[in-house]
Amino acid sequence: MKIIKTSHLFITLVFFAAVLLAGCSSQTRVGALRSESQSVELGNAKSVRVKIDMGAGDLQVTGGAGKLLEADFSYNVAAIKPDVRYAGGTLVVRQPEVNGLPGLRNIESFRNEWNLRLNDEAPMDLSVDLGAGAGDLRLAGLSLTGLDIGLGAGEYTIDLSGDWARDLDITIDSGAADISLRLPRDVGARVEVAEGPHMIDATGLTNDGGVYTNAAYGVSDVTLDVHMEAGIGRINLEVEDVAATPD
Repeated sequence: MKIIKTSHLFITLVFFAAVLLAGCSSQTRVGALRSESQSVELGNAKSVRVKIDMGAGDLQVTGGAGKLLEADFSYNVAAIKPDVRYAGGTLVVRQPEVNGLPGLRNIESFRNEWNLRLNDEAPMDLSVDLGAGAGDLRLAGLSLTGLDIGLGAGEYTIDLSGDWARDLDITIDSGAADISLRLPRDVGARVEVAEGPHMIDATGLTNDGGVYTNAAYGVSDVTLDVHMEAGIGRINLEVEDVAATPD
């Protein structure tokens, strides 16, 4: 995963401020870096709901898993050991709430990194909530039936390029963030951005009163319909590059 180094200090400060307000606990000290892997079998579910809830850190989400979930975690605060649960067709990957004023030492070295790989085949309603940090969500190839993304302060890439088999409604709600949203070339895409104190760069898209569409919109059989609300920051909308072909 490409980690945006400039965000680490900011993530650390956000994390420290959040836990500072609550009390006292020695369990939230920065310690040795722990790395672990977890996986979840799909089982007999015909469709799934996946909820990812991360307070602060670096998050990468991709497809390509043979199981429902194949995950790698690295963290150096024991109290934020990720919690993974699956029951009744619902998978939840969450960062536990941290209560108490930590005696955090070497606060600059706080780390919390998740690399989550999801199954491409299972129809999936996906919800991602990242409070602050850096996110790389490469969702092309997933069999999504719904997508809801909430983002706090940070820098994020959301890749929706490639082919899609069905129409998809997408909601993106962000705070003070810089977001790069990559759209497909051959699948129609419509992005409606609510008014706000942000800047938008939408090269290669048609803008009609805050509604941005690609060339395939209204032409292809499938449409991605994106609704965005954003605070201060920059939104970069781009269409995937046309693959180079030999003469």
